[in-house]
Amino acid sequence: MEKIINVFGSSIAWGACDNEMGGWVNRLRIYLFNEDEKYSEIYNLGVSGDNSEELLKRFSVENEARQPDIIMIAIGMNDSQYVNSKDNPRVSLEKFESNLLELINQAKKLTKQIIFIGLTDIDESKTMPIPWNTTKYYDKEKVNLYNAKIKEICEKNNLKFIEMQGLLDNDDLEDGLHPTAKGHEKMFLRVKDFLIENKII
Repeated sequence: MEKIINVFGSSIAWGACDNEMGGWVNRLRIYLFNEDEKYSEIYNLGVSGDNSEELLKRFSVENEARQPDIIMIAIGMNDSQYVNSKDNPRVSLEKFESNLLELINQAKKLTKQIIFIGLTDIDESKTMPIPWNTTKYYDKEKVNLYNAKIKEICEKNNLKFIEMQGLLDNDDLEDGLHPTAKGHEKMFLRVKDFLIENKII
């Protein structure tokens, strides 16, 4: 049965640094297109640089325009980023939790199939700070903290969560943050297998 899938996120969902197939979401789209029995329309709604605050501004409109059967949310990496000091996160953990709960509230108006994608590993040797903006930092402690919050919220709200921690090696990261084509392939396979095992596709 054909389904509409909306995938929200930031640059990793958008497909940054995968010059072969355009990222894990596009790899999933190609897979679904070629599988007649699983065929679904998948919309990549990842926006580079987005955090949960920015996603909330467009979440309702994007969903209303497409009326999805399944909503996948891959957000939080940029929330965990801090500027100059660990005491200055882009989005505080408390605000991040509040934003996720609002995203869930909005999503539930359209579908019961809500899936969160966990945060990927990083290579701190390349992200402390990031070379293209030396005021901004990503560290493993913060990434793990925000990832744990996503997982906790999913458990409390009986939502599906796809763990990405431990999946990518440093060699799978183009710039310490964004997966290479190989890294995106690993993410695609984990998502695909999860969706099949849980009879979502």
